[in-house]
Amino acid sequence: MTEKSLDVLALLMTPEEAARRLSVGRNKVYELMRRGELMSVKIGGSRRITTEALSEFVERLQQVS
Repeated sequence: MTEKSLDVLALLMTPEEAARRLSVGRNKVYELMRRGELMSVKIGGSRRITTEALSEFVERLQQVS
């Protein structure tokens, strides 16, 4: 398996990875998490975003548009 295919299969992603997938900046992802628009989980001192949470966020954006 290549690194790219492992990335697609990942259940959790860092805010930086989520930002790349959304084509927005890292600070925007942190803002969305802080406002409760993008759900995240805490593992130790780190925040991670599930692939499901990212998909749900995009679906909500599509409904509003």
